[in-house]
Amino acid sequence: MQEQEHHFANSIKPHDSLFDLRLGEIWRYRDLLVLFVQRDFVAKYKQTILGPLWFFIQPIFQTITLAVVFGGMAKLSTDGIPPILFYLAGVTAWNYFSNCLRTTSNTFTANAGLFGKVYFPRAITPLSIIVSNLIQFGIGLFLFLLIYGYYLAIGYPLKPNSTLLLLPLLVVIMGFMGLGLGMLVSALTTKYRDLQFLVEFGVQLLMYATPVILPLSAIPAKYQPLMLLNPMTGVIETFKYGFFGTGTFSWALMGYSAGFTVVAFLLGLVVFNYTEKNFMDVV
Repeated sequence: MQEQEHHFANSIKPHDSLFDLRLGEIWRYRDLLVLFVQRDFVAKYKQTILGPLWFFIQPIFQTITLAVVFGGMAKLSTDGIPPILFYLAGVTAWNYFSNCLRTTSNTFTANAGLFGKVYFPRAITPLSIIVSNLIQFGIGLFLFLLIYGYYLAIGYPLKPNSTLLLLPLLVVIMGFMGLGLGMLVSALTTKYRDLQFLVEFGVQLLMYATPVILPLSAIPAKYQPLMLLNPMTGVIETFKYGFFGTGTFSWALMGYSAGFTVVAFLLGLVVFNYTEKNFMDVV
C-alpha cells in the first residue's frame, strides 16, 4: 500500500538561534497580538467606577504630589519651568518605561497556565504589553500636550526646538529598554520569585536617580556621574529639552541610552528564548 503524504498547516520547531525573535511567526499570529493588547488595555481598569479616566487621573495625582512635595515644600529647582509642567513631562516619559519593565518582568509566571495549554510565539506576550503601554503613554502625552499648550497660550516663554524630532526615537528606546530588561527579569523569576518584589521596589527607587524630580543641571557636580550611569537620564533630559529648551542635551548621552537598550534587548531576548524551552518544568 502506498504511504499517504501528510501535509501540516503549521510546524512547530525549536529555535535555531537564541537571538531569533521569529518575526514571521509573530506576524502570522498578529490577530492574537491584537487580542492580547485589548486584554491588557481593557482589563487594567475593568470593573472600576471611573474606568479609562484613571489613565488621566493617575499621572495628574503623581504630578500634583511631586509638585507639592518637591516643588512647593522642598523648593527644588525645575530649570525655570512651571513645576506642574516639569514634573508631568518626567512622569509621562518615566511611566512608559517603568510600566513596560514591571509588567513584562512577570510574563512567564503570570501566563504559566496559558503557556502550558496552547502553543503560540511566547514573545507575543511581552510585545503586547509594550504596545498596550504605548497606548497609555499616548494618553499621558495628550494630557501633557494640553497643559503644555495652555502655558504657550498664556505666553509662558517655553522654547520647543528641533530636538522634538527625536521623540519617536525616545519612545522606541524606552519601550525596548523596558522590554529587554523585563524579558531578562521574567526569565530569572521562573526560578527566583523574589526578583518580582525587587523590581517593584527598584523601579520606584530608580525614578529618584533620574531627572524626573531634579534636572541634571541642579545635581551637584560630584554626583552627576552617578546619575549619568542611569540609561534613562539621557532619555528624560532629551524629552524635556525638546519641549522646554532648557536642561541638558547630548548626543553622547543619547548614544549611551541607545547602546544600553540594544545590549539589554539582545541579552533579554537570549535569556527569554533559552528559558522558554523548559520553563514549564520549573514553574
